[in-house]
Amino acid sequence: MRRLIFATNNKHKVTEVRAALSSIDDIEIVTLAEAGLEGEIPETADTLHGNAHQKALWVWERTHTDCFADDTGLEVDALGGAPGVYSARYAGPHCSFDDNIDKLLANLHGKENRKAHFRTVICLIEGHSQSLPTTHYFEGRVDGQILTSRHSNGQGFGYDPLFMPDRFALSFAEMPLQLKNTISHRALAVKKLKDYLLNS
Repeated sequence: MRRLIFATNNKHKVTEVRAALSSIDDIEIVTLAEAGLEGEIPETADTLHGNAHQKALWVWERTHTDCFADDTGLEVDALGGAPGVYSARYAGPHCSFDDNIDKLLANLHGKENRKAHFRTVICLIEGHSQSLPTTHYFEGRVDGQILTSRHSNGQGFGYDPLFMPDRFALSFAEMPLQLKNTISHRALAVKKLKDYLLNS
């Protein structure tokens, strides 16, 4: 059984990724807690690629075990691509998801252009302690628009209640998880990761 450490403490992400990779029999997704890793993972890069690599490298340097990390950003056209790499802390360093949503709605108040897209970048690091690791990137993107208020049936997290993907009449937070896991930015990036793992 091949162990892959997922560099996140976000239970929602772990659930999504484990579901997406569940059909690979010889892969076990291990959380940071299960790997015995504690402490704050650095996330100080100014790009999604940079943050994903920084987080994966933090795990690999401590475990020399194959690992991966992701970084996701919501990029809003009318805000020049903001919040982007700062999506998780848009309203401040100790903000909640609701704080971020409130700030986004306030900044888009009165703006007609609500176009936006989500991007996820996954960085996979493979290697052994005796050799330099190899790094691979997998990216997913989904286009849509920002709604004027929250639309949710209790599912989703982050900006999901505000984001409605193109060709759908539901926000991510209103969608059945099975549907979201086939069309979301993270799902598309994880599919590329899955294809690589199956063929490597």
